[in-house]
Amino acid sequence: MSDSLRDQLLGLGFKAPAKPERKPDRKPPGRKPAAKQGGKRPPARGPREDIDLAKAYAIRAQKEKDERIEAEKKKQEAARQRREAQARLARLVEGKALNDPSAEIARHFEYGGKIKRVHVNEAQLKALNAGELGVVQVNGRYLLLEAKLLAEAEQVFPQAVALKVDPDAAPEDDVPPDLVW
Repeated sequence: MSDSLRDQLLGLGFKAPAKPERKPDRKPPGRKPAAKQGGKRPPARGPREDIDLAKAYAIRAQKEKDERIEAEKKKQEAARQRREAQARLARLVEGKALNDPSAEIARHFEYGGKIKRVHVNEAQLKALNAGELGVVQVNGRYLLLEAKLLAEAEQVFPQAVALKVDPDAAPEDDVPPDLVW
């Protein structure tokens, strides 16, 4: 048992305590410190101090918070503009819809990634497929409108135009546009 406790702990893998740094001796003013042997000097620090990790995280968190607030403001502004455009569209088409309550033919179309339908009569189906009529969504309903009014509605709120047939466009495939499902 001649080994000291210190030697035993070092033998088990514990590290020796770090030696405290020695503070430089105070030199009288006006004298420059002597150059160290070996020619290496510690790196000189600039006027800016190092930013600690907690402060960096706080700055980053504040920046992310500001970005989230700005994104939310933009989102709310876009929603407000959308509501106003929908209200203008509703006023524009009020009383001008050509929907026939006795119509029995369902005309299907794609809108918003889903298959939707509007009921039309035989004359409206021909006019719709010829591009003389169009369909617009207002307050959850699909309304038949004349092409001229549909163009005005498209100027007010383009996302509401559900079906607009271009009579000059080439057919996309072999399925006729008046196919009833």
